[in-house]
Amino acid sequence: MLQPYLHKGILECGLDEAGRGCLAGPVFAAAVILPSDFNNELLNDSKQLSEAKRYQLRPIIEWQSIAWGVGVVFPDEIDKINILNASFLAMHRAIEQLKVQPQHLLVDGNRFKTTLQIPYTCIVKGDGKMQSIAAASILAKTYRDDYMNQLHEQYPQYQWNENKGYPTKVHREAIAQYGITPYHRLTYGGVKEFIQKK
Repeated sequence: MLQPYLHKGILECGLDEAGRGCLAGPVFAAAVILPSDFNNELLNDSKQLSEAKRYQLRPIIEWQSIAWGVGVVFPDEIDKINILNASFLAMHRAIEQLKVQPQHLLVDGNRFKTTLQIPYTCIVKGDGKMQSIAAASILAKTYRDDYMNQLHEQYPQYQWNENKGYPTKVHREAIAQYGITPYHRLTYGGVKEFIQKK
Protein backbone atom coordinates (compact mmCIF):
# COMPACT_ATOMS: atom_id res chain seq x y z
CA MET A 1 0.00 0.00 0.00
CA LEU A 2 1.31 3.44 -0.93
CA GLN A 3 2.21 5.87 1.84
CA PRO A 4 0.42 9.26 1.77
CA TYR A 5 3.49 11.18 3.02
CA LEU A 6 6.98 10.84 4.48
CA HIS A 7 6.71 13.81 6.85
CA LYS A 8 3.32 14.74 8.25
CA GLY A 9 2.12 18.32 8.10
CA ILE A 10 4.36 19.70 5.34
CA LEU A 11 3.86 20.11 1.60
CA GLU A 12 5.69 17.22 -0.03
CA CYS A 13 6.20 17.07 -3.78
CA GLY A 14 6.69 13.76 -5.56
CA LEU A 15 9.04 13.72 -8.56
CA ASP A 16 9.46 11.09 -11.25
CA GLU A 17 10.54 10.91 -14.88
CA ALA A 18 9.67 8.88 -17.97
CA GLY A 19 11.74 8.03 -21.02
CA ARG A 20 15.28 7.69 -19.69
CA GLY A 21 15.99 4.49 -21.60
CA CYS A 22 14.51 5.57 -24.93
CA LEU A 23 16.49 5.97 -28.14
CA ALA A 24 14.20 8.75 -29.35
CA GLY A 25 12.09 11.55 -27.93
CA PRO A 26 12.42 13.77 -24.88
CA VAL A 27 12.60 12.83 -21.24
CA PHE A 28 9.55 14.01 -19.32
CA ALA A 29 9.28 14.58 -15.57
CA ALA A 30 6.36 15.47 -13.36
CA ALA A 31 6.05 17.10 -9.95
CA VAL A 32 2.92 16.51 -7.87
CA ILE A 33 1.83 17.83 -4.47
CA LEU A 34 -1.10 15.77 -3.19
CA PRO A 35 -3.26 16.63 -0.20
CA SER A 36 -2.41 14.46 2.82
CA ASP A 37 -5.88 12.89 2.73
CA PHE A 38 -5.70 11.95 -0.97
CA ASN A 39 -6.98 8.44 -1.51
CA ASN A 40 -7.54 6.50 -4.71
CA GLU A 41 -7.36 2.73 -4.71
CA LEU A 42 -6.24 2.64 -8.35
CA LEU A 43 -3.14 4.77 -7.72
CA ASN A 44 0.09 2.84 -8.21
CA ASP A 45 3.44 2.97 -9.97
CA SER A 46 2.60 3.79 -13.61
CA LYS A 47 4.50 0.70 -14.80
CA GLN A 48 2.07 -1.49 -12.82
CA LEU A 49 -1.00 0.08 -14.44
CA SER A 50 -2.66 -0.47 -17.79
CA GLU A 51 -2.65 2.41 -20.25
CA ALA A 52 -6.40 2.86 -19.70
CA LYS A 53 -5.95 3.17 -15.92
CA ARG A 54 -3.10 5.66 -16.30
CA TYR A 55 -5.28 7.90 -18.45
CA GLN A 56 -8.20 7.40 -16.08
CA LEU A 57 -6.07 8.58 -13.16
CA ARG A 58 -4.45 11.57 -14.87
CA PRO A 59 -7.41 14.00 -14.65
CA ILE A 60 -8.13 12.84 -11.09
CA ILE A 61 -4.54 13.61 -10.05
CA GLU A 62 -4.61 16.98 -11.81
CA TRP A 63 -7.99 17.93 -10.32
CA GLN A 64 -7.36 16.77 -6.76
CA SER A 65 -3.69 17.73 -6.36
CA ILE A 66 -2.66 20.91 -4.59
CA ALA A 67 -0.31 21.57 -7.50
CA TRP A 68 1.27 19.72 -10.40
CA GLY A 69 3.72 20.43 -13.20
CA VAL A 70 5.38 18.70 -16.13
CA GLY A 71 8.91 19.38 -17.42
CA VAL A 72 10.51 18.32 -20.70
CA VAL A 73 14.11 18.02 -21.92
CA PHE A 74 14.60 17.39 -25.63
CA PRO A 75 17.10 15.06 -27.32
CA ASP A 76 19.62 17.77 -28.30
CA GLU A 77 19.87 18.79 -24.63
CA ILE A 78 20.07 15.15 -23.51
CA ASP A 79 23.02 14.62 -25.87
CA LYS A 80 24.80 17.68 -24.43
CA ILE A 81 24.37 17.06 -20.71
CA ASN A 82 23.67 13.26 -20.52
CA ILE A 83 20.45 11.56 -19.51
CA LEU A 84 21.00 11.66 -15.75
CA ASN A 85 21.45 15.44 -15.76
CA ALA A 86 18.61 15.76 -18.26
CA SER A 87 16.32 13.86 -15.88
CA PHE A 88 17.24 16.26 -13.07
CA LEU A 89 16.67 19.23 -15.39
CA ALA A 90 13.25 17.92 -16.41
CA MET A 91 12.35 17.59 -12.72
CA HIS A 92 13.42 21.18 -12.08
CA ARG A 93 11.32 22.36 -15.01
CA ALA A 94 8.37 20.46 -13.55
CA ILE A 95 8.91 22.11 -10.15
CA GLU A 96 8.97 25.53 -11.87
CA GLN A 97 5.44 24.83 -13.14
CA LEU A 98 4.04 24.38 -9.63
CA LYS A 99 1.75 27.15 -8.43
CA VAL A 100 2.60 26.29 -4.80
CA GLN A 101 6.14 26.02 -3.41
CA PRO A 102 6.80 22.60 -1.85
CA GLN A 103 8.57 22.23 1.49
CA HIS A 104 10.15 18.86 0.75
CA LEU A 105 10.87 16.87 -2.41
CA LEU A 106 10.42 13.13 -2.71
CA VAL A 107 12.56 11.99 -5.64
CA ASP A 108 12.19 8.60 -7.29
CA GLY A 109 15.59 6.93 -7.49
CA ASN A 110 18.86 7.02 -5.58
CA ARG A 111 20.33 10.33 -6.80
CA PHE A 112 19.35 13.95 -7.20
CA LYS A 113 21.24 17.16 -7.87
CA THR A 114 19.75 20.57 -7.26
CA THR A 115 20.52 24.21 -6.53
CA LEU A 116 17.06 24.68 -5.03
CA GLN A 117 16.90 25.48 -1.34
CA ILE A 118 14.34 22.74 -0.73
CA PRO A 119 15.18 19.64 1.32
CA TYR A 120 14.78 16.36 -0.55
CA THR A 121 14.74 12.62 0.01
CA CYS A 122 15.63 10.08 -2.68
CA ILE A 123 13.52 6.94 -2.53
CA VAL A 124 14.52 3.91 -4.58
CA LYS A 125 11.45 2.52 -6.35
CA GLY A 126 9.55 5.40 -4.78
CA ASP A 127 6.82 5.18 -7.42
CA GLY A 128 5.76 1.94 -5.74
CA LYS A 129 6.00 3.37 -2.22
CA MET A 130 4.76 6.97 -2.09
CA GLN A 131 1.47 8.33 -3.43
CA SER A 132 2.93 11.60 -4.72
CA ILE A 133 5.75 9.86 -6.61
CA ALA A 134 3.28 7.36 -8.11
CA ALA A 135 1.10 10.27 -9.20
CA ALA A 136 4.13 11.99 -10.76
CA SER A 137 5.05 8.77 -12.59
CA ILE A 138 1.56 8.65 -14.14
CA LEU A 139 1.67 12.26 -15.35
CA ALA A 140 5.21 11.93 -16.74
CA LYS A 141 4.36 8.68 -18.53
CA THR A 142 1.04 9.79 -20.05
CA TYR A 143 2.29 13.19 -21.23
CA ARG A 144 5.33 11.56 -22.79
CA ASP A 145 3.16 8.91 -24.46
CA ASP A 146 0.95 11.67 -25.89
CA TYR A 147 4.03 13.37 -27.33
CA MET A 148 5.41 10.16 -28.89
CA ASN A 149 1.99 9.35 -30.37
CA GLN A 150 2.05 12.77 -32.07
CA LEU A 151 5.57 12.13 -33.40
CA HIS A 152 4.36 8.79 -34.76
CA GLU A 153 2.12 10.70 -37.17
CA GLN A 154 5.27 12.27 -38.64
CA TYR A 155 7.45 9.14 -38.53
CA PRO A 156 5.15 6.09 -38.67
CA GLN A 157 7.92 3.73 -39.81
CA TYR A 158 9.44 3.67 -36.27
CA GLN A 159 6.13 2.65 -34.66
CA TRP A 160 6.54 5.09 -31.77
CA ASN A 161 2.82 4.73 -31.07
CA GLU A 162 3.70 1.22 -29.88
CA ASN A 163 7.28 1.40 -28.56
CA LYS A 164 7.31 5.09 -27.48
CA GLY A 165 10.95 5.37 -28.57
CA TYR A 166 12.28 2.47 -26.51
CA PRO A 167 14.86 0.18 -28.16
CA THR A 168 12.52 -2.57 -29.34
CA LYS A 169 13.47 -4.88 -32.19
CA VAL A 170 11.08 -3.04 -34.53
CA HIS A 171 12.54 0.35 -33.60
CA ARG A 172 16.15 -0.79 -34.03
CA GLU A 173 15.36 -2.38 -37.40
CA ALA A 174 13.67 0.85 -38.54
CA ILE A 175 16.78 2.86 -37.60
CA ALA A 176 18.90 0.47 -39.68
CA GLN A 177 16.51 0.72 -42.63
CA TYR A 178 15.43 4.38 -42.61
CA GLY A 179 18.16 6.13 -40.67
CA ILE A 180 17.64 8.52 -37.81
CA THR A 181 15.36 11.49 -37.20
CA PRO A 182 15.90 14.84 -35.44
CA TYR A 183 14.26 13.20 -32.42
CA HIS A 184 16.82 10.43 -31.94
CA ARG A 185 19.41 10.69 -29.15
CA LEU A 186 22.72 10.74 -30.95
CA THR A 187 24.86 9.72 -27.95
CA TYR A 188 22.84 6.55 -27.26
CA GLY A 189 23.97 3.05 -28.14
CA GLY A 190 21.75 1.83 -30.94
CA VAL A 191 21.84 5.26 -32.55
CA LYS A 192 25.48 6.42 -32.40
CA GLU A 193 26.73 3.20 -34.01
CA PHE A 194 24.45 3.90 -36.94
CA ILE A 195 25.90 7.43 -37.30
CA GLN A 196 29.45 6.06 -37.17
CA LYS A 197 28.68 3.57 -39.93
CA LYS A 198 27.49 6.40 -42.16
